[in-house]
Amino acid sequence: MKKINIGTRGSKLAIIQAEGVLTKLKEVAPNLEAGLVKITTRGDRNSTTPLDKLGGQRIFVKELEKALLDSKVDLAVHSLKDLPTEIPLGLLLAAVTARLDPRDVLVSKSDKIAELAPGSKIGTESRRRAVQLLALRPDLKICNIRGNIDTRLRKVFDGEIDGIIVAAAALIRLGWEDRITEYLPVEHFTPAVGQGTLGIEIRSEGKEVSSLVHKINHEPTWQCITAERTFLRALGCGCRAPIAALGIVSDNVLRLIGMVGDATACHILRASEEGDVSSPEKVGKRLAQKMVDMGALELIFGARAQP
Repeated sequence: MKKINIGTRGSKLAIIQAEGVLTKLKEVAPNLEAGLVKITTRGDRNSTTPLDKLGGQRIFVKELEKALLDSKVDLAVHSLKDLPTEIPLGLLLAAVTARLDPRDVLVSKSDKIAELAPGSKIGTESRRRAVQLLALRPDLKICNIRGNIDTRLRKVFDGEIDGIIVAAAALIRLGWEDRITEYLPVEHFTPAVGQGTLGIEIRSEGKEVSSLVHKINHEPTWQCITAERTFLRALGCGCRAPIAALGIVSDNVLRLIGMVGDATACHILRASEEGDVSSPEKVGKRLAQKMVDMGALELIFGARAQP
């Protein structure tokens, strides 16, 4: 195989993630020649505007996908939670890495969620996190913050805000687990679809690259994220809707838990579904229908109507 180019965003975390994928590829193809191509996305260029006001779900992937379609890179590495369920014609999600801890975590100077003083300012860019936090602690104040992990951590330790909620996997990959104050239980903080997982996107006709990346695909994670992404697609959700799902595989059984909330945290629906690991799409569709029957679409349309 000729040298392959791996597309990645240019942040410290993104580079670590892409390098991890490159290491795995070289384990199965020791003679592989490969290099990283850093690509700046719209989400990277604008680090101040709230994500749901930037427009579109592809703000962290569109430029990477264009580089793929233009054959400037042979594969792209994404944080899977950033990759929409609808993938452009000519591209496909070919593999995923083994999922790290999918949970959200709190980083604060000392206090856990239950110990935070009323009115404490907690930073997050995610409506999903904000809705679930306010459902648990309506007396806290949500501060919409963006920027890389370093910037967000600095706001905490400089005293600008009292804490932030971020993905455990991000801090683990950066080697900053010691900064975690509290791991948040998925029963109250269901993670984003695909959280903790890296997705490898390629061109549909790239048979040789497909054969290569398939060798590093982690099947249990693939089964989980297939159910999660099917659930999300079935609900027709955009990034504005507070929605979450997490698949867990155990003894050939796939358990999928889901959450849909309204934009004000006044109402949150939670449900779960189980099925055989060989049919993750069926599990995702059944959970979506269960939550539709519970009233999920009304909450989703309400979230879309928010300014």
